[in-house]
Parts: sequence; structure tokens; C-alpha cells
Amino acid sequence: MQTSKTAQELFRDAFESRYTWDESFPGYSADVQLIQGQEAYRGKIFISRDLSVEVSGVSSKQVEEGIYIQLLDVVTHRQATPFNESHGNHEFIKDSTDDVQFVSISVKGDSLDSSYKIRDREICQVTRIKGNTAFVIDTHENLDTGEGYIASRYDAIFRDVKTNQVQTTLKFEDTYEKVGKYYLMTKQVVQDFQDGKNTTTEFSYSNIRLLEPAMV
Repeated sequence: MQTSKTAQELFRDAFESRYTWDESFPGYSADVQLIQGQEAYRGKIFISRDLSVEVSGVSSKQVEEGIYIQLLDVVTHRQATPFNESHGNHEFIKDSTDDVQFVSISVKGDSLDSSYKIRDREICQVTRIKGNTAFVIDTHENLDTGEGYIASRYDAIFRDVKTNQVQTTLKFEDTYEKVGKYYLMTKQVVQDFQDGKNTTTEFSYSNIRLLEPAMV
């Protein structure tokens, strides 16, 4: 991997190589189904042009909130944010290059004490500390849309900062399809490993319709 670039240049390349929705994104609506064990829930979702999220028609308010939080995470990763707006006040430091050509980069000025691993203009690992919890997100597979990459298989491990004991492990598999000119999530399978138990939750989105562009 070419490492002659500065840490900031390497991170900026990877940050700007992510797939995001453009300023013409109209929003969309869809039917949602959540399956967990023997239980299934259905409802409607609506993501507006300003990327606000609405979930309705789910029989359980707790499940409805879970779908809402999941969609907020999806929207956050698809939102196009200028690099300087997100990271203009941060200092990037190149730590090392390992034997599989990952470049490790740490960040100063970040309240979450973040560090990253970059390979081939892609962010492959994120490490952060929030309060008493440290978490590491490793990306194993990406979808190349031709307009940027989307993480499609990844996991997150949460540990207690003081004891380093694993609290929770989450494994994700995401599926995207192109609707009109935009890639939208159609399915996410989450495996949650905690306290010796394994719970699988499946989010499915169907009948996806882009909203009509706003009249000017």
C-alpha cells in the first residue's frame, strides 16, 4: 500500500470513498418486517429528503424504537458530510503499517478517542472509547457501488474499559439494492452474542418507493 501520503490524506481518501446519497436524494418509503426468534413485526418506514426518520404501524413500541434506531444508523452512514465539517479540527497521526498493509491512524481532538485502520482507500477498522465502554468495529466485506463503498459484513465488539472483558459482540450482514439511482438497504441480519446467548434479528425492507422530488 502506498503510504507516502500523510495520515490526514489517507484518512480523507477513505472517508470520501464511502458511498453517500447526493444532495438530490428525495427520500423514500418502505414496508418493514422485523423477525426475532418466533416473533415477527411489521410496519411502515419513511425517510424524508432531510433524512429524518419515521416508523409507524408496529404493534410493539419497543420494536418500533429499535427499527427507528437502526434506520438512524443507516442514514448517518449514507449522509454526505464534508470532511472539514466532520474532521477539520482533528489531528491525524500515522502509527504503523502492518504485514497485511493496513495503515493505523490515531486521532487527536476527537472526544471518542478514535483510531482507524485504512487499506486501499477503505476504512477497515474503527476503535473508540465512550465512557466506560471501548468498542472495535471490523469490516470484512464491502459492496463496491461504482460510486463508493458500503460496508456489507462487519462486527462490533464492546468491552469494559477497566477490565477489558467482552460485554457484547454484534455481527452484521447488510444487503443493498439500487432503487432508481440510489443504493438502499433491503435487509440487515444482526447476531447478538451476550452472556452466553445468541440472538438473531432480521430487518427486511420491501415495497421501496423513492419519494417525488420537491417542486421548486
